[in-house]
Amino acid sequence: MRNHLLALLLGLVVFSLTNSAGAEELAGTRPNIILVMTDDQGMGDLSCMGNEVLKTPHLDRFYAISTRFIEFHVSPTCAPTRSAMMSGRHEFRNGVTHTIKERERMALSTTTFPQLLQQVGYQTGIFGKWHLGDEDEYQPYNRGFSEVFIHGAGGIGQSYEGSCADFPPNLTNKYFDIVALHNDTIKQTKGFCTDVFFQAALGWIKQQLAAEQPFFAYLPTNAPHGPMIAPEKYRKRFLDLGYDEDTAGRYGMIENIDDNFGRLVQKLDEWKAWDNTLVIFMTDNGQAGSRAKLNGKPVRLHTAGFKTGKGSPYEGGTHVPAFWRWKGRLGEGVDVPALTAHIDLFKTFCQLAGAEIPSDIQKIAGRSLLPLLEKPDARWKDRELFVHVGRWEKGADPNDSKFKNCAVRTTRWRFVNNKELYDISADPYEATDVSADHPEVIAKLRKTYDAWWAETVPLMVNEDAPYAPHQPQAVRYEKQLAERGIPAWTPPKL
Repeated sequence: MRNHLLALLLGLVVFSLTNSAGAEELAGTRPNIILVMTDDQGMGDLSCMGNEVLKTPHLDRFYAISTRFIEFHVSPTCAPTRSAMMSGRHEFRNGVTHTIKERERMALSTTTFPQLLQQVGYQTGIFGKWHLGDEDEYQPYNRGFSEVFIHGAGGIGQSYEGSCADFPPNLTNKYFDIVALHNDTIKQTKGFCTDVFFQAALGWIKQQLAAEQPFFAYLPTNAPHGPMIAPEKYRKRFLDLGYDEDTAGRYGMIENIDDNFGRLVQKLDEWKAWDNTLVIFMTDNGQAGSRAKLNGKPVRLHTAGFKTGKGSPYEGGTHVPAFWRWKGRLGEGVDVPALTAHIDLFKTFCQLAGAEIPSDIQKIAGRSLLPLLEKPDARWKDRELFVHVGRWEKGADPNDSKFKNCAVRTTRWRFVNNKELYDISADPYEATDVSADHPEVIAKLRKTYDAWWAETVPLMVNEDAPYAPHQPQAVRYEKQLAERGIPAWTPPKL
């Protein structure tokens, strides 16, 4: 009997060690990492998520062979998501409380994970939308990126009071033949912006693979953010179906993204890169727009069941797709049910790359996803994710907006605007407010939110920032134009 018990205990120890070693097996494996993040594309904007109008065959196939985080959350709008992802903590703690008004600038005290990846030998590239500050010190080449190919502001052709503005030619020549900042030189491109960003990224990726150089490639497209512009061949199908111009443009942009993503996958196949390359597809916030006209009559577009989208504190504002593919290392067609978020990418990527996180940088709120990547049903402690849309008027006291457009999300609950409570486990689309039935849950979540807010307000460092006297990208453009002109960008050969 005693021998039997010893054998049983030994077996339990071996089982425990075997099942806790998975994350360690991935740590320090140093894969190449390619992160594709689209702008304003929600759960309803993919045919694999039930949209019967859109055709996204390449992303559908990628979904089928990926590990999918099915409870993955980001911020309600774009600059906030980018800031939270780069820093591993809530965007407000980096001073990002808006998408404009000098409040889109990520605090210079923030250390980004690309900076840490660089320290362990990774090359790092960004291709598309930065949106964390247009002034020189805030630009990606000063925040951890060795290769930069971006437009300015929060969108191509955007211009706002203060420093947030795109290059002047893009204000009228939107989405086609844009100018883009390529490292230290503004260049004139030719073609549709999404095609250009993917072409630039693929050329750079090919170089890194040839050099056997580990890399992080960040591809944050501006599409399908408005204005709703797409190449005619992508718009035509939707116009022929009877959809309005904006819907045809938006859906056309999404199908163009799908074709470009398919090209990325095909090139990785051709270059035999999958064995040591992790590819991630995600979006930066919930779906932007659910209303359309079909043959002149109002219709509601597919939203995957969510009642809201971008800019909302409800599920539809923050719950987004997250598909992860690493051939031979991650499961195929596997769903991860744990509550995860963009703030988790910081520790995850650092742990994969073998990059140590210094003890003297910002406090990281995210977790490493490695245990879940190795074992999708691994135990995962419950957590609170704090959501706030922000965007109060410039000069206003943030405390006046403490309970406006906010939420706390746990594995089971979503507590919205300090009053509404939804049991997400039973009611994922928030049809029924159950606050009256669970006062103890509300009391607990109010307490945690109060503590989080009190700690966060002092870190909102951009609230009193005056508007910049000039638009940095306009100044840069005019200076280069006068001194050396705007050279043409030469697309890399693939």
